[in-house]
Amino acid sequence: MEHEAQAGPGLAQYVAIFTAILSTVGAIVSYQGGATQNEAMLYKNEAVLKKTQASDQWNFYQAKSSKGHLMELALELAPEGKKDYYRQQIEKYNLEKKAIREKAEALEKESEKANELSERTMHPHHKQAQAMTLIQIAISLASITALTRKRWLFSLALIAASGGMALWGMAFFA
Repeated sequence: MEHEAQAGPGLAQYVAIFTAILSTVGAIVSYQGGATQNEAMLYKNEAVLKKTQASDQWNFYQAKSSKGHLMELALELAPEGKKDYYRQQIEKYNLEKKAIREKAEALEKESEKANELSERTMHPHHKQAQAMTLIQIAISLASITALTRKRWLFSLALIAASGGMALWGMAFFA
């Protein structure tokens, strides 16, 4: 005991401090990774919702087209006194179709934008997951170091931790 006090902190103490620091960093990385993934999923859900709304609009457009075609057929078969009515109906359906098409196309663009945001948001998550994996490997190697007292294992733990920290930093610029 007296010898340990004179020699300063031993390997076990370094490993314990190292492991505590890495555990804290790992918790932060894990939280950020989860938050990033949740944000990406929200964007993806928004993309799916907008795509569904666009599909609904295209179905509505198709229904108006069918009604317009029926009016065109009726125009061909109608007596002369009714033809103006069918022409007005055809014009009305054409105007409605134009507005519906514009809305459907706008919803498709919103879906594409949300999809792009989801993919862009998800990119840092991959780096965060890789960083967390290396941090966990470093913690495991440090734990084995404490049991075996093999300093070279602690060197490997430091290398793994450095890689994890580098990947974590890269996630901010991804």
